[in-house]
Amino acid sequence: MMNTPTADRHLLTQEELLDRWLYAALEGDYQLAVWKSPNSKNIQFILDQTGEIKRVNLELDTLSPGFIAHPFTDQEDQKAFFLEASDYFKFNIDSPMPEEGLYKKTKFTPTEIKKQVNQLLRSAQPNKSSARLTPTSKSSFIEFVKKGIKAIQEGKLSKVVPARIQKVDLKEGFDLTKTFLALCRLYPDAFVNFFHIPNVGTWLGATPEILIKTEGHYFHTMALAGTQKAEGEDPVQNAAWKQKEIEEQAMVSRYIVNNFKKIRLREYEENGPKTVKAGNLLHLRSDFRVNMEATNFPQLGSVMLKLLHPTSAVCGTPREESMKFILDHEAFDRCFFAGFIGPVNIENQTAIYVNLRTAQLINEEVLLYAGAGVTADSIPEKEWEETALKCDIIGKFIQ
Repeated sequence: MMNTPTADRHLLTQEELLDRWLYAALEGDYQLAVWKSPNSKNIQFILDQTGEIKRVNLELDTLSPGFIAHPFTDQEDQKAFFLEASDYFKFNIDSPMPEEGLYKKTKFTPTEIKKQVNQLLRSAQPNKSSARLTPTSKSSFIEFVKKGIKAIQEGKLSKVVPARIQKVDLKEGFDLTKTFLALCRLYPDAFVNFFHIPNVGTWLGATPEILIKTEGHYFHTMALAGTQKAEGEDPVQNAAWKQKEIEEQAMVSRYIVNNFKKIRLREYEENGPKTVKAGNLLHLRSDFRVNMEATNFPQLGSVMLKLLHPTSAVCGTPREESMKFILDHEAFDRCFFAGFIGPVNIENQTAIYVNLRTAQLINEEVLLYAGAGVTADSIPEKEWEETALKCDIIGKFIQ
């Protein structure tokens, strides 16, 4: 059931409104997802009150409105976790809202609600500890990169994307709602998101990369790769790219085009590559668009989602060989990092994003995840520095 707001005599700030919804969700031990789409002023929120942890096939057109989350390595059954939109709410980030008639009333003041939210957040984590997840040392990551370069030089791979973990403590007084709203304002071009599945995971992020999007008759995807720090007054206009980053991005574009060829799709628009800014980083991006009505391919979103994940931007090329290399050498489970997340069939739109620039909250600790694209021209020290910049996008809000 999709609920719409009803007027009440009180006006709530965005922070108070979001705190109320988060309190209701966490106190009830419900699944929830809250997000702001790129270049949107609307924050959207769904609550799954079914009490059932659901896994679904990736036939997007058959799903009810909701939110999916798919891990990086689950390639066998290709099923995603699915949060059903028992409740759905949307509000503008810049406008106070009438008090929502929540199904669960509370006598707490706004300050007390906020305190409850942040206490519940710390106690609503999966039944596991992050102690088994050891932070990745610089030396071990650089060794991983060197092995990747060697495999590329031997002709076994064209590209591979090693990742690492940085573990930090959740700062005293951490405020989930303030942090989420701050991410929305600082990263307007990102898909800012928070989702919680009891006993599965709690994640907060701001990803710049769309995997697939369907809206009306149109399908969209993008090739995003290459990274450098945004510096100067006009970093986009002044960006200079080296051959390593240009080739890295071209691999992702070729990967998309090759998947179009697999399904004999020849009618598509390609724009780019162009330099885009994501937080304090710059990337190279090409955009692809297909008219699903003109090509008579209404299921294109579901088909391409299965073909694209994991893209060469988060795994490597060739996909099977680079995936095996990662699983053989990476010392941790990426879980939802480099998987995909996003709303499905919400207001006639499905938008699935690669889960990058993300953090997993476990008890009093936070795991920051980041990867770097390794090619034959990679310099291991530079790849470590790139992951540090990526971790900092979310990490600076946590520490």
